[in-house]
Order: sequence, then structure tokens, then C-alpha cells
Amino acid sequence: MSDGGAATVLIDTVAWVRVEQGRILCARSRGKDVFYIPGGKREGAESDLETLLREVEEELAVALLPATATHLGTYEAQAHGQPDGVLVRMSCYSGDYLGTSAASNEIEEIRWLSYGDRGRVAPVDQLLFDDLRASGELT
Repeated sequence: MSDGGAATVLIDTVAWVRVEQGRILCARSRGKDVFYIPGGKREGAESDLETLLREVEEELAVALLPATATHLGTYEAQAHGQPDGVLVRMSCYSGDYLGTSAASNEIEEIRWLSYGDRGRVAPVDQLLFDDLRASGELT
């Protein structure tokens, strides 16, 4: 018998955190009203690093340098635009890259955002914005 409580659904994602001159690189997918930290969901048994490399290349048309990838932290929050109880877990990595970033595939727009843009990103990304602001990286 069910107790009537909703089961929690967890969306497991990996994200690339790129901060330059006090701003963070964010992307907006076609048809979406908020910006996200670039990245996405793993496919099959992909590792965090494999997911990160694939997603960043797909979304931004740049190649992350695997040896420079560093785990910055993992955040969890209610998933934007999903029913209550659907959470997103975002494992965040920094890393150097080759190429020039450009919106690709489902990405309609990329933009460098400051802490003042916090309200324009998904709830899980807002947690990262808060930490980056507290550490003095995001202005």
C-alpha cells in the first residue's frame, strides 16, 4: 500500500563552470526562459568527465582539456519547470578548453552573467552563484 507520498525523482547532471573577469558562462536552450550552467545528463555508464567533455562539445563547440578538469562541488535543488519532488543534482567542474565558444545544437544563446543575473538561472545554478559570490569569483 502506498502512503500517498510522492517519490523523489533525481536528475543527475554534470556542469562546466567557466568564470572570467567576475562573470560565469551560461547557456539558454531553445524554448527555455532561464539560463543554465553548460552541461547535461550522462548517457548510459558515462563517467562525470566523459559526460562533461561530450556535453560541452555538443553545446558550446569547444574541447575541454581532460587533464585540467577539477571538481568544484555538487549541488542539489528542485528542478526548474518540473513537478515538486523532481530534483536535479549538478556535479560542477572547472577546466581549460580549446576553441571559441559558440551556441550549438539545442543552445539558442550563450551569455556571460554576473551575480546580478542570479534570478535568470535555474534554482540549482543559484546555489553555485551564491558560492562563487561568497568566494569572490562572481561579481
